[in-house]
Amino acid sequence: MDHFDWKQLFNPEFYILLEVGGIKIGLYVVLFIVFAETGLLAGFFLPGDSLLFLCGIYSELLMRDFSTGSDFINVTLLAFMVAVMGIIGNMFGYWFGKKSGSYLYKREDSLFFKKKYLYQSKEFFDKYGSRAVVFARFLPIVRTFAPVIAGIVEMDRKKFMFYNILGSILWSVTMIFAGHYLYELFKVQFNIDLKHYIEYIVIGIVLVTTVPVIMKFVRKRK
Repeated sequence: MDHFDWKQLFNPEFYILLEVGGIKIGLYVVLFIVFAETGLLAGFFLPGDSLLFLCGIYSELLMRDFSTGSDFINVTLLAFMVAVMGIIGNMFGYWFGKKSGSYLYKREDSLFFKKKYLYQSKEFFDKYGSRAVVFARFLPIVRTFAPVIAGIVEMDRKKFMFYNILGSILWSVTMIFAGHYLYELFKVQFNIDLKHYIEYIVIGIVLVTTVPVIMKFVRKRK
């Protein structure tokens, strides 16, 4: 923290390794970020997918204070905690959408809010219906506004909760387990430590998750 650079805010490793007064708070910061992505409508600039993938790589460090002695159980517990925060965040987003109604469509753009993302998420929701709550979990920006849209269109609460729980569990388990076991695979089979290639991993995940979305909207505009 002595040489803080604002660019670090876009680096998921920064949050995972964060310390305050010598106390590692990475796990709590990660859980808050997962909640904030949808609960506080702050997801369009937070490193969601890459953050979870790196959580899998750094699972031993993150779960140090909650270790059960079993590697598999530790990773599963981490994925469970992330899923719970994702579920709660979506619930806040749904509640806000239901209460705010058309307020967001009238709100002016700001540093932390872009109206175009709201319209893009609405198009995505219209196309996939209830399943959009699940699919959106794997798409940056869209996952921030999908639960809000669900609330605005007054999607049935029980149906929303079903897809909310399903999507959050699939997202957390897929990303965290992939990070953890790919890290082990590369280290054991190829003697490659993925921690030395974090920047490339982050760039790769960002490209995989965002390029298809961007291309889709570009084609639609044309």
